[in-house]
Amino acid sequence: MTYDTLLVTVADKVATVTLNRPDLRNAFNEGAIAELARVFDELGRNDAVRAIVLAANGPSFCAGADLNWMKKMAGYSHDENEADAMRLAEMLRTIYLCPKPVVARVQGDCYAGGMGLVAACDIVVASEAAGFCLSEVKLGLIPATISPYVIKAMGEQAARRYFLTAERFDAAEAQRIGVAHAVVAPEALDATVAGIVKALVNNSPHAVRQAKTLVREIVGQPVDDALLRDTAGRIAAIRASTEGREGVASFLEKRKPTWIN
Repeated sequence: MTYDTLLVTVADKVATVTLNRPDLRNAFNEGAIAELARVFDELGRNDAVRAIVLAANGPSFCAGADLNWMKKMAGYSHDENEADAMRLAEMLRTIYLCPKPVVARVQGDCYAGGMGLVAACDIVVASEAAGFCLSEVKLGLIPATISPYVIKAMGEQAARRYFLTAERFDAAEAQRIGVAHAVVAPEALDATVAGIVKALVNNSPHAVRQAKTLVREIVGQPVDDALLRDTAGRIAAIRASTEGREGVASFLEKRKPTWIN
């Protein structure tokens, strides 16, 4: 796989997708959006990959939209703007629905659409040096396309503040409101991400996929009879699955399961 805006590597069951436009603060344009959608679709279907790390080169993680791209959009019709926004929306959904767990490695500032990227990931590890900002209203815009993921991550109350004020906030605040799972010193970032990825690849691949789906589909559901039947059916199915049977057998027999090799 070759890309113009990304670097992609696969080693030891882990794919690393690196935003690689450091001179432009890894800002989006139509090419970057298309390549991100393609790579996450391909990696999601790659049986050799059990986890994906989304990283970035340079001092910034992602500054949102590329200024040249924004200048071009200024001349678009309503229909052209809508089609353009849909491509970004579909890319974010591809990351969010990727069957493999996705870990964001946030080494630097993450603004606007970059926050949508991070919020679409499953696990977010940020450097203490990183800053965050939903800057759209400063430009007379709103964070509409990224809002489903960002609001899920930070909650309604935090979104009310940061969508409206466009204040920059630090990594500690990002962790407090739920955007980041872990905040570490810059020199500890790689080791922390590696530890999380190791835990992911040592788990049952089928169970990890099903657990990711479980969270997405159960959240917000009423605890009624239908939900009880749904969850009972899910555990019954996975207990009877090949990896479910192997996992229990390996535990009882005090050996490693077959998916660890």
